[in-house]
Amino acid sequence: MISHSINLKQLEAFVAVIDLGTFRAAATHLGTTQPSISARISTLEDALGSTLMLRDAGSVRLTEAGERLLPKARTVLEAAIAVVEEAGRRDLIEGRLRIGVSELVAVTWAQDLMRALRAAYPTVNLELAVALARDLDRDLASGRLDLAIYNTPFDYADATAIPLGECAYIWVASPDLAGPLPSEPALGDLLDQTILTHGKPTAAVVEFESACAARGLSARQVVQSTSLTSTFQMALGGMGLALLPRALVAPALRDGALAEIPCNWHPEPLRFYARYDRTRASPMARQGAAMACRLAQEDQDFLS
Repeated sequence: MISHSINLKQLEAFVAVIDLGTFRAAATHLGTTQPSISARISTLEDALGSTLMLRDAGSVRLTEAGERLLPKARTVLEAAIAVVEEAGRRDLIEGRLRIGVSELVAVTWAQDLMRALRAAYPTVNLELAVALARDLDRDLASGRLDLAIYNTPFDYADATAIPLGECAYIWVASPDLAGPLPSEPALGDLLDQTILTHGKPTAAVVEFESACAARGLSARQVVQSTSLTSTFQMALGGMGLALLPRALVAPALRDGALAEIPCNWHPEPLRFYARYDRTRASPMARQGAAMACRLAQEDQDFLS
């Protein structure tokens, strides 16, 4: 038997400090105070008779003993979660799951994902952040997110990436603007109108600008927005021709508020992935990625 002087809370604090980099961040993540985190780790070190980490000017680094303990502590925590899941008592699992999604996911099936996770882990605190793909990539790498759902490209390589599928871009406009265009317009046929796009440095905008340059074309006016939803609203208001993901505009196409423009040029589709750090992801993050894969496949508007 193991002495009661070593417990899961201590191991949880130890792993959280290493993953998040500071005692303060670990305390926030675990819903406790910084002194409590310090006490748990000090008690663990006393029980083991080893210094596990060194505190240097607001940061921490592992000792050799800490390096050896870290993977074993992760294994113990995952095994503890597996025990309660096997017993059908996910209500005993506490903590926080931080999820980041891109805007398109947020306005399509993110609510379904949050509901599914809430049903599976009723006592876990769920946090949802909506951001650009590059920011989600950065926050996943730094440990500020446990699960991120966003599109390529991404720079952070040390993460599991579960493919969710592709979402195509299409050209749309209000019926009044789309009606006078040729039946099969080329890219140049669109540029006399105001063009509505997502902002830089999104891949679609870069491709659009490159395609115009390669053809010697110049748009009369391009209105860029950091928000896909704002671009969508401007298209609904008849402000111009919009280059948008099909999943975002599909309901408006069905009810006739927007019309698709069958232009012969489109950027590459958005390729979405559910990603989590392979070394520090909790079973909840892995389960969330599996749920995201299922929900993306079930959303007929999302995939194209």
